[in-house]
Amino acid sequence: MTNIRELLEQIAIAEAQLRSTQLLAPCVKGGQVRTRVAEMIYTFTPQPRSFEGWGIFQATNEKTATLIEEADLPHIENYLQTFQSVRLRLAYQLRNQTWIAYPINEADMRQRFKYAKPVPVHLVTEGIAFEQIIARSNGNSFWFEALDRRADPAIAAQLQSNLKQFVFAKELQFKGITPEMRSLYDLVTKKAEGFAQSDEKRLQQALQVGGGELQQFQDRGDYWTLNWTTADGTRHTSAIAKSDLTVISSGICLSGRDRDFDLQSLVGVMEDEDLFS
Repeated sequence: MTNIRELLEQIAIAEAQLRSTQLLAPCVKGGQVRTRVAEMIYTFTPQPRSFEGWGIFQATNEKTATLIEEADLPHIENYLQTFQSVRLRLAYQLRNQTWIAYPINEADMRQRFKYAKPVPVHLVTEGIAFEQIIARSNGNSFWFEALDRRADPAIAAQLQSNLKQFVFAKELQFKGITPEMRSLYDLVTKKAEGFAQSDEKRLQQALQVGGGELQQFQDRGDYWTLNWTTADGTRHTSAIAKSDLTVISSGICLSGRDRDFDLQSLVGVMEDEDLFS
């Protein structure tokens, strides 16, 4: 049985070893870095405090570690290989290089991590909302590894397009959509400017993108009838789908191409209606 003196000697040896060893560790801005030496976990305040990324650190004492240099990609990849991988889709940037992301497969994540929910992913160096990524987890934190090159880029593009058109999560409809994508999209809309708004504001904002102005609208069930004007004051009446703001009827002859346009693009079409006459 190890007595207290032997334990203290082991700690002293571990701390001496620690000061002579350079440490590879991820660091979130304003956070701390951790490492394991001789089965003991050490937590350090990094210097400089402004650093964020993967770094090579040198312990200066039992509480502080100084950044020597940024770690190169092969070292980072080797470090991450020891953790579980999980595929997620980016939702929104929380702060600096930390993003909130959502699992692409809730059942798989629940089986492996005992929960399925949005998680913060640290040190995200590339990617935008809705893109699929590979992250690694040590059980407590998730770290960005890479964009998932196996993912279909059309899905992220479709979600981004719907977001720009102020389509609500319950109205999302496209080939290949999953419950996880709908949950992710709903998560993003709660942070996106313009979604916490009335139907009237949604329509106003879509028209204003093209320079139009809403006068009034009527609810027709699956669509709205809008009375609106272009920048020159010309009045128009159009039928617009609620689901994605697609034009059902523009109010002028578009040679059967009404549904090729949405409310945002309709303003410009009306201003150039001679092209369709």
